[in-house]
Amino acid sequence: MNKRLVGNLVVLVAVVTLAFGAPVQAKDTMMKEPTKAGGAAPMTMSHMELRNAMRMLWEEHIVYTRNFIISSLAGLEDAGPVAERLLRNQDDIGNAIKPVYGEEAGKKLSALLREHILIAADIVKAAKGGDNAAVGKGQERWKKNADEIAVFLGGANPNWPVQTLKDLLYKHLEFTTAEVVSRLKKDWAADIAAYDKGHAHMLMFADALTDGILKQFPKKFHK
Repeated sequence: MNKRLVGNLVVLVAVVTLAFGAPVQAKDTMMKEPTKAGGAAPMTMSHMELRNAMRMLWEEHIVYTRNFIISSLAGLEDAGPVAERLLRNQDDIGNAIKPVYGEEAGKKLSALLREHILIAADIVKAAKGGDNAAVGKGQERWKKNADEIAVFLGGANPNWPVQTLKDLLYKHLEFTTAEVVSRLKKDWAADIAAYDKGHAHMLMFADALTDGILKQFPKKFHK
């Protein structure tokens, strides 16, 4: 794991651990709001520290997705290692929520995000091979997975409306698809534009998650 991501995870885990105290055990793998009892540790983290840590984790998601698309479509030797690194990011995101929502919830989120990546890999492979039927089926699975992620996250926080999360995730799928299509067409300008828009959108998604946490627990972080 690179130094940047290590620092990322340390900050985010420290933020949620200090702000909320001991992990909350999720029931039936669905994330639940921590109880007020239990004497949580004094607040020491700022809004900005939480926001930056969340952004950095999701930025890893978009960057390594980009790297995988490039390597896979070009048949580069690093496609496998890049895919492994991308999948590890999904575990990192799941691990980051464990101090707040518990072990099972973290594992569930990681599993859903890993499925998101594996479906994307299938779509890229099908698109490269010109199998439009497989691409279509993959996109249906991709959207269903996005729905599952939205419902799961929406169950954690009333400030994360499920439909809003679905819309944000669908837009992520749209930008990622545009990258694949543009690279296959060798339309490099469109490819770059799709990535730039997708990158900005992913940071907005991370901010939406942060905003939800801050609204759910307004007394746990200082400005």
